[in-house]
Amino acid sequence: MSGGSRRRLGRSGVEVTALAFGASGIGNLYTEVGEEEAYGAVRAAWQRGIRYFDTAPHYGIGLSERRLGAALREHPRDAFTVSTKVGRRLEPVRPAGDDLAHGFAVPATHRRVWDFSSDGVRRTLEASLQRLGLDRVDVVYLHDPDDHAEQAFREGYPALERLRSEGVVGAIGAGMNRTAMLTRFVRDTDVDVVLCAGRHTLLDHSALTDLLPAALEHGRSVVIGGAFNSGLLADPRPGATYDYARAPAGLVDRAQRMKAAAERHGTTLRATALAFCASHRAVASVLVGARSAAEVHDCADQFAAPVPAALWQELHATGLLPYDGEPP
Repeated sequence: MSGGSRRRLGRSGVEVTALAFGASGIGNLYTEVGEEEAYGAVRAAWQRGIRYFDTAPHYGIGLSERRLGAALREHPRDAFTVSTKVGRRLEPVRPAGDDLAHGFAVPATHRRVWDFSSDGVRRTLEASLQRLGLDRVDVVYLHDPDDHAEQAFREGYPALERLRSEGVVGAIGAGMNRTAMLTRFVRDTDVDVVLCAGRHTLLDHSALTDLLPAALEHGRSVVIGGAFNSGLLADPRPGATYDYARAPAGLVDRAQRMKAAAERHGTTLRATALAFCASHRAVASVLVGARSAAEVHDCADQFAAPVPAALWQELHATGLLPYDGEPP
């Protein structure tokens, strides 16, 4: 599948490419990334036909947005799609150490304040536009409203709806790694898209039970993140991470069996993982984080690699996938 093929988000006019660039890595996720390496990753994504770029204030307390905006400045604004997120408002503080407690190797110059209020949504988006150096973004997601459902539905979502009606943004939605609340957004609101991380993968099929069928029923789009479950499906070795923690031995064994099966059929586990994520009709785009040009090129190559139908059949026959034939 070509990573540059385009799909529309729900009933909006916003289009995304089938493969998307996740910019958390260039926000110094876990380790530092140099300026040239970060810009090289974005340039490589552009070279491979990727035109959808996702970021958030949370990623490096603004560093990801600044770098992404700078890297995209050389391209016509109508040629690419950018999404960012609201819900974590950044407040300046006296610098004290680093931000690794939140996962980012940057100086702790700001603190994150959970804020899904109407005023908070607008202020957070305005600050994001300044960091990006853009006059608009195409998609805005409510970011991880897990523990803030009441305010997110009562204030945050209506604020996004107003921004969309005013033409400030083209599409709105929510992004998190729990399917139940995302399914509620799909069923009970007029979102265009939801971003679901880690719940539609070779190892976790939970989005198939509620979110993806609901999205089809209601005409919403789904963007899938976490295709590799934070590492295990990219390199299934003992000590690999699964959902940001050390992977249990049983899951490591399962991933290793999938890898062996993929290789017997002339493909890779990474290609199989990406193909699975992209397979469902409700999925508009697969979001893959990258921190270097080499990682981008590898992801694009894997995304385009064919996955034989016989592999899906074997994975089902051996109990590694819950259905026969190619994924739904």
